[in-house]
Amino acid sequence: MKLANEWKEYKILDMADGQKLEKWGDVILARPDPQIIWKDKSYPNKWKEINATYHRSKTGGGAWEFKKKMPKAWQVHYKNLTFNIKPMGFKHTGLFPEQAVNWDWMINKIRNAKREIKVLNLFAYTGRGNGCLLISRSISMSCR
Repeated sequence: MKLANEWKEYKILDMADGQKLEKWGDVILARPDPQIIWKDKSYPNKWKEINATYHRSKTGGGAWEFKKKMPKAWQVHYKNLTFNIKPMGFKHTGLFPEQAVNWDWMINKIRNAKREIKVLNLFAYTGRGNGCLLISRSISMSCR
């Protein structure tokens, strides 16, 4: 497995008690993550800087609790890519930063291909990967 460790404007600050503490540019969000099963926070003071926390509802869905003033939407950058970010009504932000290693791999393959490229993107949930592919070279694309 490769780590998406080339981000400059996204960082996981801490993880504990089913929550992931993330910094998106200047905004700090706490979001639920069922894979985080340990209880203790490694950096308890960082949790005091949260702009917003997403709370799951016992009946499904959930809501954001805004603790500090923050923009409704903002941008983060990854290499030469710019992404618009905003807290969605279902805990997401419109971007999966861990996918950056896949974007890098796809862009590299397409840029170095010496033939026409056709892509079938089976993970087109946000469309971010599609954008990465399209800027890398003129290609034919299908999303399913």
